[in-house]
Amino acid sequence: MLFFLTPVPHGSTWAQEPQKDLVARGQYLFGLAGGCACHTIPNGTPNAGGRAFPIPFGTVYSTNITPDKETGLGNWSDKEIADAMTKGIRPGGDLLVPAMPYEAYSGMARQDLEALIAYLRTLKPVHKETPRLKSWVPFVRSLLVPLWLKLFGRFFTPPLKAPQNGIARGRYLTDHVSLCGDCHTPRNFIGVPKRALYLAGMKVGPLGDEIPNITPDARTGIGEWSREEIADLTLTGIRPNLDNVQGLMEEVIEGTSRGYKNMTREDALAIADYLKSIRPIANKID
Repeated sequence: MLFFLTPVPHGSTWAQEPQKDLVARGQYLFGLAGGCACHTIPNGTPNAGGRAFPIPFGTVYSTNITPDKETGLGNWSDKEIADAMTKGIRPGGDLLVPAMPYEAYSGMARQDLEALIAYLRTLKPVHKETPRLKSWVPFVRSLLVPLWLKLFGRFFTPPLKAPQNGIARGRYLTDHVSLCGDCHTPRNFIGVPKRALYLAGMKVGPLGDEIPNITPDARTGIGEWSREEIADLTLTGIRPNLDNVQGLMEEVIEGTSRGYKNMTREDALAIADYLKSIRPIANKID
């Protein structure tokens, strides 16, 4: 069964938070989300989209998430941005290809979603058109995506407020904000997550590179790492052997204006505690 969030209108009565504080919290959440790095071409203009991602049926390009009124989100309402982030529905009714992880974001706490949207509105507007989806399969958005979601989609009922500490906080960040599973959980040939291998890594990731096993398996995962070492990697990109991460993980740590490096150590340790609590899976990558 699919559960969809009812988007929160701007200025909602339950969120009596000064706009300045709301934006500051949204900026922090933007960092927890890896600076939404998928919306920036490496060495390109931050947040302007246009980054190509291979999908089983072609190539999709990330959206311009700056508040430009012609090519970005400038004319979108808060509800329309929330619908795109958590339901995959664009203002005109078109469906986003689930390469955009709106299923995972559907579990983001409503207060966090409101803050994140408030921050997105403060980004520098950039005029840049998003290339159209390229696919050799006809009717991808109108037929294939709805069918895929009906068969394989997994949406969540979001809490009003996010958990604030402990393993519950770590699970929330891992699954619905920092989205570790989006890269570290392998997928089959049509992009369906292999949930039995949750966070167990894969030899060929979304952009062609190896993605490590981050379950607490002692031989093939991070079972021998301490919680402090896991937090250190999340914040700095440095492994216990002093090697540094590269690829998309390096990008989300550095972020654009913000990244994982800007999260509090408390949140990094909460993620570490959650990762150490999940089921270990033997899945050798390298």
